[in-house]
Amino acid sequence: MKIDRKKLHRMDLPETVIVGYNLLEELSRVYEGFEIDEGKILLVTGPNVFRKVKAKLDAKVIKKAYIEIAYEATWREINRIIDIVSKKDDIKLIVGLGGGRVIDVAKMVAFKTNRNFVSVPTTASHDGIASQFVSIRGGDRAYSYSTRPPTAVIVDMDVILTAPKRLIASGVGDAIAKITAVQDWRLARDKVGEYYGEYAANLSLLGARLVIKNAEGIGNGDENSIRTLVEALISDGVAAGIAGSSRPCSGSEHLFSHALDLYGESRALHGEQVGVGTIIMSYLHNLDYLEIHDTLKKVGAPTNSKEMGVRSEDIITALIKAKDIRPDRYTILNEINLKRDKAFALAKKLNII
Repeated sequence: MKIDRKKLHRMDLPETVIVGYNLLEELSRVYEGFEIDEGKILLVTGPNVFRKVKAKLDAKVIKKAYIEIAYEATWREINRIIDIVSKKDDIKLIVGLGGGRVIDVAKMVAFKTNRNFVSVPTTASHDGIASQFVSIRGGDRAYSYSTRPPTAVIVDMDVILTAPKRLIASGVGDAIAKITAVQDWRLARDKVGEYYGEYAANLSLLGARLVIKNAEGIGNGDENSIRTLVEALISDGVAAGIAGSSRPCSGSEHLFSHALDLYGESRALHGEQVGVGTIIMSYLHNLDYLEIHDTLKKVGAPTNSKEMGVRSEDIITALIKAKDIRPDRYTILNEINLKRDKAFALAKKLNII
């Protein structure tokens, strides 16, 4: 591959990642390095999350914080919170405390208002914990945007370990999706000359492989295994920062999930959808799709439409429409013309429907 010597390659990475126990109770100590003594914090969280962790939150942080509940990851909600920030010039730091939607909203607000952002995930259900990318719903679909990575990522394992098992299993789906994402990236390099970063790709694959290795422990609630999942999801964000794009983390399996969100009448959690998508796309790539299937089974994640609670018809439609979600992104779906009959036969063969 010919190297463009004039093109700059920017890597945006988190400055600090802290993983430990009882961190919510000690957030003021963790915040000491962010120079906010003269200002306030805007704590963006979800209604259920805040009720769950309010009693654990450091009293000093609560005293310094404006609390804002984010109900959905939409531009309407983001602009509402941006307006609040613009009217309070003492806000120096934005903190996202919650799941994927909350963190995406807080991350975009921080980017648009030029504040530092701290990511405090309460679940290990997604790979947006440490990345610069967000998914924001606009109109009838979600769009991906590049912002800045968090200044810091703070993971309280006490909180992660009490999250519903379904969310942990969803995180496994998102983590192992990197196997097909990287394969799609390699395909794009070979077919259309797209930049391919070997280091970022292998970092992403390392996390996926370690999650597969620890799948049984994750399914059984083993702390060390779940911590491996958390660290894999964080390293996925780092891999995206090194690559300068979401390529090492998102491929045809994510296009399938996005198509399901857009065109389906029924849907599951993001990680559940990309997990099933990874079964399908690994088969198309001639990879070990049974290993993907078995990994999802071990952690209690769905492996077919019935377990997902998704209509069979929606699976077929998503397979047909997936390649059109991002025409600029070359994947295995550009190699295979999935018309209705072929999509149905594929889903049937893999016991997805």
